[in-house]
Amino acid sequence: MLYKTLSAAVYGIDANIIEVEVDISSIKTPEDHFHTVGLPDAAVRESRDRVRAALRNCGYDIPPSQITINLAPADIRKEGSGFDLPMALAIVGAYGGLSKKEVPDCLFVGELSLDGGVRGVRGALPIAIEARGKKILRLVVPELNAKEAAMVEGVEVYPVRSLIDVIHFVNSGNGILPLKVDSDRLLGDSQKFLVDFKDVRGQQTAKRALEVACAGGHNILMIGPPGSGKTMLAKRMPTILPPFTFEEALETTKIHSVAGVLDAGVGLVGVRPFRSPHHTISDAGLIGGGAVPRPGEVSLAHNGVLFLDELPEFPRNVLEVMRQPLEDGTVCIARAAMSLTFPARFMLAAAMNPCPCGYFNDRSRECHCTQPIIQRYMSKISGPLMDRIDIHIDVPAVNYKEMRSSAVPESSAAIRERVIRAREVQLRRFSASREKLYCNAQMAPRHLRAFCELSADCERLLERAMTQQGLTARAHDRILKLARTIADLEGAAGIEPKHIAEAIQYRTLDRTFWA
Repeated sequence: MLYKTLSAAVYGIDANIIEVEVDISSIKTPEDHFHTVGLPDAAVRESRDRVRAALRNCGYDIPPSQITINLAPADIRKEGSGFDLPMALAIVGAYGGLSKKEVPDCLFVGELSLDGGVRGVRGALPIAIEARGKKILRLVVPELNAKEAAMVEGVEVYPVRSLIDVIHFVNSGNGILPLKVDSDRLLGDSQKFLVDFKDVRGQQTAKRALEVACAGGHNILMIGPPGSGKTMLAKRMPTILPPFTFEEALETTKIHSVAGVLDAGVGLVGVRPFRSPHHTISDAGLIGGGAVPRPGEVSLAHNGVLFLDELPEFPRNVLEVMRQPLEDGTVCIARAAMSLTFPARFMLAAAMNPCPCGYFNDRSRECHCTQPIIQRYMSKISGPLMDRIDIHIDVPAVNYKEMRSSAVPESSAAIRERVIRAREVQLRRFSASREKLYCNAQMAPRHLRAFCELSADCERLLERAMTQQGLTARAHDRILKLARTIADLEGAAGIEPKHIAEAIQYRTLDRTFWA
């Protein structure tokens, strides 16, 4: 007898609807022959043992027979354990254990434990999005994944705990109600931070640079001795970034769901992510990869901040692979059988010491590094990568008076208000553009000509800086973007010489180390 159920396979950060076809032969065999076809991976092939044990422990004794399971379409690779539940359900249906001959309006996904329990899986959110796109009205998922799937409007999400629950649901409905969540309230409740810029004493120049970076979405590099507060500053960047829109939150949650790092108790990434990988990370860990490619750290930081501490300690080949996501906002991973593209539009925040010992140009500690040693240390970061970092800022050690000052530093909330106003100015400016631009850092050269007109005084100031510091054409564009952001923070309609002068100050490290 033949029985069919619907499931889904996650492919990159998207899902494809899969039809699970189960055929049970009437030929009696001394052994149970259980075959799965349709490009299954090892986890899918192993499901036969989980399914058989789960059915037996739920009271369904399967006689020895020929069981063939086809996962259609057969040209899409299937991976993961989420097909356990639809397979087991279709086997019960093929043996006549279900009251309905088919359930075409319901999609099932879940991993089975040996006692028949339903465990969570990866990618419930993209599966729910795909189900809505294919007009599938009901989605049965593990209770652990129900909250994230319920974020998608237009699909009824039914949380289940066991295979018996699913069988009763198909036969009689058994009282399982669809889960309802208030996505707006959940997004608002998640906008809470445990850190604040008012905790940071001194470092006014660095705080100003971070405000400019967040207002325009610019990448930033902080250079200073150990203990000067570079990491402390970077961790507070998400607190001054504009809050998530629901679309951004859903897109970010989708990536975290596929990667398996989503907090199931929350179900939604409500604050901009802050990812800080260790410098021993591989290029596949940073960019993404694997036999079936999964998102890396640059994609997990999508719509948020990627912080690279001790930047020269990262292997050069790892840093160089970031050029594409820094320029395009996407990562393309090609394999022999597939090519996947992951979103990776993030703000890069990096920190480093000025020399191997960390005390070059420090006022209180003596540096013992020679000039060749410093040059070798700095040369670990290529010029092209440095050109893609808009702001280079010096972060000196905080002196005692600043540290013990009774003055209350400005809070993240106050800085955030200015950042939001500047972003709103940029959104209004780009609203007539055909491309989707959200901040000044995303402007292409053609946008610079349209939105960054310079007066004669600004032209002379910029020309002198380019000539004296030997800046590249990419650095020229970065300065214009920074000047536009600084003007937006002040509410100025046009770029003025003081805006150009401040923007140039954020590129002075080009002359110091890389000229």
